[in-house]
Amino acid sequence: MSGNSLRALIVGAGPSGLTMAHELVRRGIEVRIVDAAQGPADTSRALATHARTLEIYDQMGILPELLPQGRRIQKFTLHQSGRKLAALKADYSELPTRFPMTVMVDQAITEKVLRDAVAAFGGKVEWGVRLESLEQDAGGVTVRLRHSGDRVETVRTDWLVGCDGGHSVVRKQLGLNLVGDSSETWLIADAHLDAGLDDTSLHWLRNRDGALMAVPFPEPGKWRLLDTADATYDGDAQQIGERFARKLSQAVGRPVTVRTPTWVSVFTIQQRMITRMRSGRCFVAGDAAHVHSPASGQGMNTGIQDAYNLAWKLASVIHGHAGQELLDTYGAERVPVGARLLGSTNRATQLIQLKSPVAALILPVMFKVVSTLPPLRAKISRKIMRAMSALDLSYADSPLTRGAGEEQADGPVPGVRLSQLVAAEEAEPGFAALLEELRDPRWTLLARATGPADPHPERLLRLTDAHADWLSVRTVVPPGTDAPHALHDSGPLTERLSLRAPGDWLLARPDGYVAARGRDTGTLTEALAAATAGAPGGPPGPQGISWP
Repeated sequence: MSGNSLRALIVGAGPSGLTMAHELVRRGIEVRIVDAAQGPADTSRALATHARTLEIYDQMGILPELLPQGRRIQKFTLHQSGRKLAALKADYSELPTRFPMTVMVDQAITEKVLRDAVAAFGGKVEWGVRLESLEQDAGGVTVRLRHSGDRVETVRTDWLVGCDGGHSVVRKQLGLNLVGDSSETWLIADAHLDAGLDDTSLHWLRNRDGALMAVPFPEPGKWRLLDTADATYDGDAQQIGERFARKLSQAVGRPVTVRTPTWVSVFTIQQRMITRMRSGRCFVAGDAAHVHSPASGQGMNTGIQDAYNLAWKLASVIHGHAGQELLDTYGAERVPVGARLLGSTNRATQLIQLKSPVAALILPVMFKVVSTLPPLRAKISRKIMRAMSALDLSYADSPLTRGAGEEQADGPVPGVRLSQLVAAEEAEPGFAALLEELRDPRWTLLARATGPADPHPERLLRLTDAHADWLSVRTVVPPGTDAPHALHDSGPLTERLSLRAPGDWLLARPDGYVAARGRDTGTLTEALAAATAGAPGGPPGPQGISWP
C-alpha cells in the first residue's frame, strides 16, 4: 500500500476528470488521475461547447488555447421535404455574455487542451489503470487499482472523485443507483459531405422517413449526422453514408454527397440520474452522475460544470479553509441541475425526432409564421438559448447564498453569475479588471471606496491580510486613486454592479457566482461564515471591521 500522502484520486480522464484535476492542481494540490483506457481517445464524442462552459474555460485560463480550434455556431436552421423553413439566430440579449455562441470542438481536442493544462502544473494521466474496488472510512478511502499487465496496487487517498462515465465503477461501488429510463435508439455518424449547408449553423432536417440532425465539425466539410428514425447498422459504413445522402437530399431538395463515414455508432438514449452526488469521502461527476439524450449537447458541458463546482470546495477543505460540510453544497447545488437537464433534454429529444404525423403537417405553417414575426422568432430563440447555454443557472437556494430573494440593488443578485458582460465591454478598464479577478481561484470581495481618506480601505486591508490565502479583497476606486488592492473603475463597473456608495460590497465565490451583497457587517459575516463553516479555528468573520 502507498503512503497516506495522496490527497485526491480522480478516476476518469475525460473532460470532467481533467477539469477536476486542473482546478485542484492549480490550487497547489497533488492528485492522481487514472483511466482504464490505454490512451487518449481519438474519436470525438461530444462536440458542442456552450457559453457558460466557455466562460469557465476563460476563468481556468485555457480559453486562448481552445477557442481558435473550434467552429462558432450562432444559429439553428430547419429544413423539411426540400424547403428551408426558418433560420433562428442565437439571441443572448437577456443572457449577456462575451461568448454568445455555441462552439463546436472535437472532444479529443478539448481533452488534449485540458491534459496540457494539467501537465503545466505537474499533473499527468495514468493510462491503463482500472479501479477495481473501494472501501472508505472516516479518515479516507482505500482503493484497489489494476494496472496494465495485471499489477495490482492498493492506494489510500483522502478523497476520491469518480468521473468515469455512464458505466461508472465508482458509482456502482458506492451503491448510487441511476433512476430514470431509456427511450429511443438513434444512429450517429461522422462523415465529410457536399451538401451546401451553412457551416455556422446547426441543421434539423425532416423528410418523409423521419428527422435528421447535421452538426458541423471544426474541420471544413466534416459533419456529425444523426438519424432518429433508422438505427440499423450491420457494420457497412459505406451503406450508412449512402443512406444519409438519400435522406439529406430529400430534406434539402438538392443532391447531397456523403463520403464513407469515419465513425458510426448506434446508441440507446438514456435519461437517468442519481439523487446523491456524495457518499462520505467519495463523489461522482459528469456522466457518472447523470446520463441523458445528446439532443441539446449538454453532457460534456454539465460534467465540466459539475467538476468546476466541486473542485474549489474540495480544495477549500483540503487546505483547511472550510470544514467538510462545505462539500454537502455540491450535491445541493448540482443534483437539481441534473434533474432539470433530464427534463429539458427529454423535450428536445421529442422535438427533434418529431414522430407525430400531425405535428409534421403543422410544422411548415408554424415556422412560416415564425419567420415573418421577428418578435416571436426572437422569443423562441431566447428560450432555446436559455435552455442550452446554462447562463441563467442560479444558486439562489444554495446554503452558501445569503440574501437571495430579498429586495436588492439593481446589480447582480445573490445566486447569479458575476460575468454578465458583453464583448464590447471587455476592453473597458473596470470590466477588464473584473474579468481578471474572476480568473483568480479564490473568493472575491469587491468593496466601494473613495480613496485613502475613506476608512474602508484600511478595514478591508486588515481582512485581506488575515485571509489572503483564500480571499481576494479589492477596493473599487476611481482611476488614479491610491488605495490598497485597488480595482480602478471610471464608473461603468460600479454602476453595473451597483457598488455606488462607500461601503457597498459584493462577495463572489471562486466559481464566479455571487454569494452575497450589501453594506452591513452582519450579512458579510454570515456569508464569510458560510464559506468557511467548520474550518479549524472557526469562521474568520471581518474582524475589526465596522460598516456604516
